[in-house]
Amino acid sequence: MSVTTVRLQPEVEESLLAIADKLHRTKSWLINQALREFIQRQEQEQMRWQETLSAMESVAQGRVVSGETVHTWLQSWGSDNELSPPKTGQ
Repeated sequence: MSVTTVRLQPEVEESLLAIADKLHRTKSWLINQALREFIQRQEQEQMRWQETLSAMESVAQGRVVSGETVHTWLQSWGSDNELSPPKTGQ
């Protein structure tokens, strides 16, 4: 395991110590946990951004399903004549 030095503002240090004491954990454990969660959120945001760009490209190329088609499909749910999910270009 590597060692990294971090300068904390006094109020952050105080809060960190209080939480560590309350949870019976070390400051290092809390910092590692916080960084893990931060990194995971950043990775999810990047993935969502890439999905957004891909969706925008699909729209620009006309690969869309009309709202009316989706609405008709949703209305068919649970009926005897339930429709298959719509595909682009319909």
